[in-house]
Amino acid sequence: MKTILPLAMALLGGLSAASAAEPGDWELKVGVHAVDPASDNGRLAGGTLEAGVDDAVGATFVLEYRVRPHLGLEVLAALPFKHEVTLDGGKAATVRQLPPTVSAQWHFIPQGTVDPFVGLGLNYTRFFSIDETGPLDGTRVELGDSWGLAAHAGVAFALQDRWSLTLDLRWIDIESEVKVNGVKVGTVDIDPLVYGAALGYRF
Repeated sequence: MKTILPLAMALLGGLSAASAAEPGDWELKVGVHAVDPASDNGRLAGGTLEAGVDDAVGATFVLEYRVRPHLGLEVLAALPFKHEVTLDGGKAATVRQLPPTVSAQWHFIPQGTVDPFVGLGLNYTRFFSIDETGPLDGTRVELGDSWGLAAHAGVAFALQDRWSLTLDLRWIDIESEVKVNGVKVGTVDIDPLVYGAALGYRF
């Protein structure tokens, strides 16, 4: 958040009159987002161990195709996010994840300098590069892939000509089955809020 807010405030100083998005337009956005998992991530091993997943910050990339002035189809991609996983408060592993998401977006004021929008879509999250430590050192941990709904809301600010700044927030339904040495020990509910800022160019 300390990185995202100063960037957003600096760019907002360049607001200008907007040129309306037209059907057939594409917009590429490059940004920085924080993944903030839910505070309660579930319990493992028959409820004896409390699981925790910490937050992460990384680069994101969004490509949106404007079907109609008010309606867009969006694909979210990112560089891998790295999270620390804890058991009963102690570090037990680190894991990387990729959360590609496809959404339909509704823009309320596509011709405006300030354009609020909402969206709904489908997320797929893949977990990989798991590094076990502490109580899990010497074991093999697997986190299953996740499919879930994703809700999206934000505001796009027109800058100069085809440039824009977007501030947005997503809620993503992410749930992963956990296995240790091939044996299922429970499910982790991550369900993060994802928030940040992105600079966009429409073409």
